[in-house]
Amino acid sequence: MAEIVYLRMRHRIQKKLRDKVLLKDLAQIVADPSSTAILQDLCIYEVSEKDQNIIVVDSTQVLRKIREVNKNIEIQLIGPAQTIIEVVFKRRAMSIPLFIIVWLLLFTGSALTIMNFHEDVSMQYVHQRLYKMITGKEVDKPLIFQIPYSIGLGLGMIIFFNHVFKKRLNEEPSPLEVEVFNYQQSIDQYVIMNENKESMKKLDDR
Repeated sequence: MAEIVYLRMRHRIQKKLRDKVLLKDLAQIVADPSSTAILQDLCIYEVSEKDQNIIVVDSTQVLRKIREVNKNIEIQLIGPAQTIIEVVFKRRAMSIPLFIIVWLLLFTGSALTIMNFHEDVSMQYVHQRLYKMITGKEVDKPLIFQIPYSIGLGLGMIIFFNHVFKKRLNEEPSPLEVEVFNYQQSIDQYVIMNENKESMKKLDDR
């Protein structure tokens, strides 16, 4: 009776240039301890210089490699059928002048956006009218409203993005994180469909 091995392919992993991609990197293995010890160190792929920053390993490649080692194993696949390998190249040192320029651009752009929005909705006029309705006096700068409003605007942004620098306020993802996650999922699906050679067959392919 053939031994059954259960494999669950991981969605995405990271590897460096010239690293060997072992089966234990690509998938979770559920089998007898003796078979697991043999299969987990099985080399499925080796990252080379001809590869770009994204590699897609299909489950059929994994099955072929396992069959080369032992033809009497019955493989049961669970979960995704492909694993995306992100090739991590050596990172460049951070440029302080570039960081300062980007920070200034983002700060200036954000400040102008907020000011233009307040100008469009006549926020100062609204504060002036509120102050007159409550106190009966007219002032050009109702700071009793403007200062708390400015503080509340900053606190509202912190609560919305759910972060204070690197510290998360709670476990709930922010709307920005959800959008980034959905965007990453769409990119991964595109990569799987377009970079996976096993999923496409052209007319001139033999």
